[in-house]
Amino acid sequence: MELQHPRLRSPGQADLCPLANCGGLIVINKYAVLLCCLLGALPAFSAQHVSIRPKMVVDAGDQDAIREIIEMERQAKEASLRRDAEFPQRTLADDYVAISPLGQVTTKKEALSARRSGQLRYDTIDVSDMVVRLYGDTAIVTARADVKGHQLGEDFSGPYRYTRVWVRKSGHWQAVSYQATVTQ
Repeated sequence: MELQHPRLRSPGQADLCPLANCGGLIVINKYAVLLCCLLGALPAFSAQHVSIRPKMVVDAGDQDAIREIIEMERQAKEASLRRDAEFPQRTLADDYVAISPLGQVTTKKEALSARRSGQLRYDTIDVSDMVVRLYGDTAIVTARADVKGHQLGEDFSGPYRYTRVWVRKSGHWQAVSYQATVTQ
């Protein structure tokens, strides 16, 4: 059976589309087209990564502190590559705690022991995306590091993200915490 306009239908025919009499079919079709357009545009909107960050005004003292922290991070990287135990001896706080990508907790004493024994060996460390945020005498560093290295003969090369917390004590920066996470 063919659907016909209600005025062209014979009076005995069943009304198979009751909404057609009041324009409902046209309204439903408009919403279906609108829904398809929205769903079609959704991937374009979801692909946008918008980051809104207020621009911070950094005074000269904070700029100096940020430069100091960036320099400390550079020295920490170089000391790791050279397996230098003197740098962490000076810069890790006595209550320093590190958390490895596997969730292992390491103290200052254990970190120094691993450095001195050669258990931990970095071949390369490429740091990028570093951000330093200051909160008074505390600095929080977040960064990405592409690492090649071995610990106890096991390869741990790959991309990581890390957070290091520095605290200024008696005018000197000391690392109090470090945490690394493996990334893709």
